[in-house]
Amino acid sequence: MATCWQGLWAYRFYLIVVFLPIFLLPLPIIVRTKEAYCAYAIILMALLWCTEALPLAVTALFPIILFPLMGIMDASEVCIEYFKDTNILFIGGLMVAVAVEHWNLHKRIALRVLLVIGVRPALLLLGFMLVTAFLSMWISNTATTAMMLPIGHAVLEQLQGSQKDVEQGNDNPTFELQEASPQKEVTKLDNGQALSASSEPRTQKTGEHLRFSQGLSLCICYSASIGGIATLTGTTPNLVLQGQVNSLFPQNGNVVNFASWFGFAFPTMIILLLLAWIWLQVLFLGFNFRKNFGFGEGEEERKQAAFQIIKTQHKLLGTMSFAEKIVTVLFIVLVVLWFTREPGFFPGWGDTLFANENGQSMASDGTVAIFISLIMFIIPSKIPGLTQNPKKPGKLKAPPAILTWKTVNDKMPWNIVILLGGGFALAKGSEKSGLSEWLGDKLTPLQHIPPAATAIILCLLIATFTECTSNVATTTLFLPILASMAQAICLHPLYVMLPCTLAASLAFMLPVATPPNAIVFSFGGLKVSDMARAGFLLNIIGVLAITLSINSWSIPIFHLDTFPSWAHSNISQCLLNPPNSTVPGL
Repeated sequence: MATCWQGLWAYRFYLIVVFLPIFLLPLPIIVRTKEAYCAYAIILMALLWCTEALPLAVTALFPIILFPLMGIMDASEVCIEYFKDTNILFIGGLMVAVAVEHWNLHKRIALRVLLVIGVRPALLLLGFMLVTAFLSMWISNTATTAMMLPIGHAVLEQLQGSQKDVEQGNDNPTFELQEASPQKEVTKLDNGQALSASSEPRTQKTGEHLRFSQGLSLCICYSASIGGIATLTGTTPNLVLQGQVNSLFPQNGNVVNFASWFGFAFPTMIILLLLAWIWLQVLFLGFNFRKNFGFGEGEEERKQAAFQIIKTQHKLLGTMSFAEKIVTVLFIVLVVLWFTREPGFFPGWGDTLFANENGQSMASDGTVAIFISLIMFIIPSKIPGLTQNPKKPGKLKAPPAILTWKTVNDKMPWNIVILLGGGFALAKGSEKSGLSEWLGDKLTPLQHIPPAATAIILCLLIATFTECTSNVATTTLFLPILASMAQAICLHPLYVMLPCTLAASLAFMLPVATPPNAIVFSFGGLKVSDMARAGFLLNIIGVLAITLSINSWSIPIFHLDTFPSWAHSNISQCLLNPPNSTVPGL
């Protein structure tokens, strides 16, 4: 019997893929409507995404097969959804991020900031969180975590080594950056007897170092997830929201762009980051703030030793290369062009120089990202000149470009591009089949619940769901439903879509919730209970911070206190029933 169960478990993904579509077949067979057909496709894809029986990107291709065969959409209409402007923005933004990562510019920024902030325990945590969050705004959360974690643990090893040397009166030589070794140390006496390093003072110091190490590890992975919410390209759920809004509400006037999103999400990120720092500091360093800020006995020696390793690593990078300087300049130009394209509160270059008949910018954020990326493929990585080819002496060759297709192809997550497209196809299919309108009608009783309470409940639901499901899959599934609900109760769609998108990034409790969590957990020194204990309260803090933002400064940015004309699905219904007020306290 045991062997039978083991065999079923080993083949569980094959069994799910074969039997799940059959198990769900009664829905389209009994209810022969387009709404039921679309619901069958969505439920099937949702369950496959949750179980990951197939790769997420493979499941995202299902609409290309199911929608045309079920008579919901033509194949040509479905395929267009897989390469929309949001996908272009994702590709262009990632190309720039690949260039930053390829030329080690992100490491130089990280080490420089740590040198400025210092290495006192509490400030060290804050420094790593600020650097990780800033880098995560522009490059992938996974790459940021993978780079920052070894740096953090090397500094911690130096701190611990310095503490031992201070106790023993020895000098502490600086060593090169390396990963922390999980092996326990056992001291040998002269007579060959082993002595465990478990005396009471040593145990206390080792326990403090372990807690500090756990706190720093969690600071890095949590700040990577938090930092990604600040920019439109920082994490994929943000782009899913923009794509869904543009798909479901074509007349929205580009309400979600880089500038408007930054104005809404950046303050939220700062508040959440500072609250997370305070919580993790209390949880892992305790309430002795004098010691946390480096005013205890022997702290100066430890501070200098840790500072020295960061300084050494920064020196090893050498002076900035020509490629690094060019990437820095192009990166700054990219951000400036994003902010000034169509800012809303003053005329931008997009709606001034390249406006359509409605006065809106014909160039998008994706246009800017691709433009800067193309320049990187053209500019050489060294000062223009001819060099000798080492493989063919006597022949001259030009230096490679700052960005090459091989580098992009190796680091570009093409599966996310397909996953984004699958989400947009689902949203369009829900609209075409009438499923969105049907869901909206069923959700009309929610108009009797205060909008603020609705937003909090939905945020908690999304934050819980995203712990065990991909954040991209979570937003892809929920955002069209939330848009339909908002239309049905005459509530501004962004009032529920914005907070739920941010809540999808609040994956703090489980190692499997997000790649940064998994990287930190695999590095060692953490148990699931440690991550769950720290992440549970951080989820609550995150929901409260998001609630604050959606009921305060986001209202004038997105005009959330009114029901926009571009969201009307049934104008007469909204005229008869006054729209819900989203102003706090009403």
